[in-house]
Amino acid sequence: MSEDDLYCETCERAVTRTGATRTATYGDLDTDTWQTLCCPDCGSRLKTVFVGDEP
Repeated sequence: MSEDDLYCETCERAVTRTGATRTATYGDLDTDTWQTLCCPDCGSRLKTVFVGDEP
């Protein structure tokens, strides 16, 4: 597992950032600024990441 990989506790496996499924965020977060990375196998949320432009 590399430093950039995410770990899915549900599947107990490493997921690369490029292999993760990107979905809309939960709650009030702006979807143009934030994305949620999910496991491609089970759909569990792995991490919410900043993707917007910083001022």
